[in-house]
This record gives sequence, structure tokens and C-alpha cells, in this order.
Amino acid sequence: MIEIKNISKTFHQKKQSFKALDDVSLTLEQGDIVGIIGFSGAGKSTLIRTVNLLERPDQGQIIINGKDFTQLKPKQLAHERKKIGMIFQHFNLLSSRTVFENVALPLELDNNNKSDIQKKVNELLKIVGLEDKANDYPKSLSGGQKQRVAIARALANDPYLLLCDEATSALDPATTQSILQLLRDINLRLGITILLITHEMEVIKSICNHVAVIDKGKLLAKGTLSEIISNKENPIIKQFLNSGVMTIPQELNKKLQKEPQAGLFPLVEIEIDEHISVEKLLSVIYDQYKIPYKLLKADVEYLGDSNFGKLLLQLQGEEEENQKAIYYFNQNKIQNTVKGYA
Repeated sequence: MIEIKNISKTFHQKKQSFKALDDVSLTLEQGDIVGIIGFSGAGKSTLIRTVNLLERPDQGQIIINGKDFTQLKPKQLAHERKKIGMIFQHFNLLSSRTVFENVALPLELDNNNKSDIQKKVNELLKIVGLEDKANDYPKSLSGGQKQRVAIARALANDPYLLLCDEATSALDPATTQSILQLLRDINLRLGITILLITHEMEVIKSICNHVAVIDKGKLLAKGTLSEIISNKENPIIKQFLNSGVMTIPQELNKKLQKEPQAGLFPLVEIEIDEHISVEKLLSVIYDQYKIPYKLLKADVEYLGDSNFGKLLLQLQGEEEENQKAIYYFNQNKIQNTVKGYA
């Protein structure tokens, strides 16, 4: 178990002071994947760097496996850090060393013998899918391959905790997903606890079991992914979850009217959450209220038994019938917006 207890950190620059962390507490269970999400300057990087004391907090405790890292002597801390791997946004590979030599570096620094290093590095390269790149240099690798090398290097000393500092921010979406899948596989295969920071909600949704939201140095919310997504009242969380207004198909948009007119039907944007499923909502509209409709767009994700997202519907019943459906949405606290009539 990893406990971050009442951590605060203030940076002093010339005559100004900046409080990067303000009484932050967070617990990670062994084998979990926890994401910390926040905008730039929220304190994410400072927080993750306090876990292995690359950034020493002004107050608070970092307790890992019963040891308070803030109380360890330098040699003790250096020893404990070997079991905490870290990967970064920009890979931090040594250009003068091959892939094999980059992965081997922590083992060499720890004075392992050559045969053990050879065996371990080959195992790690197999895990990250780079067995055929052992003798290549970083300059010949893609961004995703470089990050795989960095992950293999972070695993060299058999860590129980892996810290990921915006590890996918420099990668394209497809490569990001492949790296996240690799991290998930490592978590399942090796049981390594993963703590990652990001400003991308898609990264959180893809890999994390638990989430913490940080803003201006304060931890605003923490819980399961479903709990965080449900908490739309918090304005910061709402900004991360808001995927923006759904675009209306071009042909309809050309003839869209702001006010109702004879022969035109309302286009309604509906927010779906864990309180009502897409299937039930559409069933109510068609089976209960007998309103024909056209589903124009759907952006819905399923997390366990719950769904979240948005629908864009055109209700095609009589005006009174359509109003009954909208009244049903409002009565059941289903957020909806009439975008116009077409």
C-alpha cells in the first residue's frame, strides 16, 4: 500500500511564492492503476515526483510498505528508489547507447553480472515487443518504440510501483493506445502498481481503475472511474468530461431553424449517465410514448454496467408528443438541449 498523507509543497522564486501542492492525501492499493488528472500547472508533476522524493515536500508523509520515505536517510532512500520505476513524456534515452544498453543501464549501475543482465534485458525486450531492436539506436526508433524502451528500462529492477509522468503526451492516438495496453498488460502480468498523471480524459478512461482530480494544488475528488464521471457538479471535472457540443450533420444544419415551425422536428442533444441506459431511454420514447425518432449521432461509452455520453436525436412525432418526451427528460433529470428544428 502507498499512502500520500497531507502533502504540501511551495516553490519560492525571487519575491514570489507558489503553492504547488496544498494538503494532498491519496491512497493506492497494491496492484491498482490510479490516474491523476489536471490541467497544466495543477500540481500533477510535483505530486508524482514527491512519491519517490525527487521533489521533497515541505510537510506530509509518503508511506510505502510501512516506511515513511520522508524520514529515510539518503542511502536508505536511494535503495528504496530502485524499486520505483519512472517513465517520462520525452523518454530520456541515451542516444549513444543501443536499445539493449539503455535497458541494461540500471542493472549495470547496480553492479549485476553480465550474464544476469543479458538474460534480464532480453526478457524485458520481449515483454515490450522489441526483441528485434536490441542493437538499434534511439534515433532509428519511432516515438512509441522509444517509450517501450523507456518502459523496459523502468522495469529493470523489478519495481513494485511504476510512475508515469505524462507518458503518452508526445505520442499519436494510435500509439498512445498501444502504450496504454502495454501498461495494462504489465500491471496484470507482473502485479505492478501504476500511478500516472495526465491531462487527457481518454487516457484515464482507457486504463485507470481509480482517479484523482487535482487543480491549483488541491485534490478536488478521488474515487472509482464511475464515481468521478458521475460527479458532474464539480466544474473542473465537468470540463474534462465535456466532449463539446455534438456537431449536427451538414444537410440538416443547412435547414436548421431556431424556432419551431410546421413540418419541422426538434433536434435534441441528450446526456446519458449511469442513471439511465441508452436502451431504456429509446424504449421510453418509442414504446411508451409512441414517438418515432431518428438517432443522428451517439457518443457513448460503457464502464462496467453503466453508460456515459451523448445522443443527438430528432424526435419525429406530433408537437404535443415531442413535448411529452422532453417533459419526461426534465422530470427524470436527464440533461437535454433542443439544438433547433429541421
